Amino acid sequence: MSLPHAILTALLEKPSSGLELTRRFDRSIGYFWPSTHQQIYRELGKLEHAGHIRVLPTARPARGQKKEYEVLPEGRAELTAWVSLSEDPRPVRDPLLLRMRAAAVVGAPGLAGELRRHLVLHGEQLAEYLEIEERDFPPERTTEEDRLRHLVLRGGIDLETFWTGWLSSAIEDLDGPRS
Repeated sequence: MSLPHAILTALLEKPSSGLELTRRFDRSIGYFWPSTHQQIYRELGKLEHAGHIRVLPTARPARGQKKEYEVLPEGRAELTAWVSLSEDPRPVRDPLLLRMRAAAVVGAPGLAGELRRHLVLHGEQLAEYLEIEERDFPPERTTEEDRLRHLVLRGGIDLETFWTGWLSSAIEDLDGPRS
């Protein structure tokens, strides 16, 4: 149920066409709530049908012109109600952890190499998040909206820091002496 709420959030931040919205997802919300362009376009249709968003009127409608969407009061009310809900944390569901558990049963030639590959990927993501933080969150940005957006980014930074530390430790443990 969260993708429609992610779209409402993005459209409240800035009315956008479907294409602009998918590009913005790729640069922000998609870091923690990934979705395909097809999913986004499908949800836009559902949100419009539900009366939560509408296509902005244009001065001269033209065939093939991109539609720009905005959130209606019903959409804002839906998003506000959703934000107020209580939700329990979800358990971690990572295929790498499951593969490591399976490797304990069937063996794992090459597992350390896969862990190293994941370490590189998480390191790259961490570097990207830190670059975004430096660029987009200077100390003078102190509005509540900025603080909340920065907290979301800090969550991503902390998760990537966890993964790089845990993977480094796991690789060291696997490469260590056997008893």
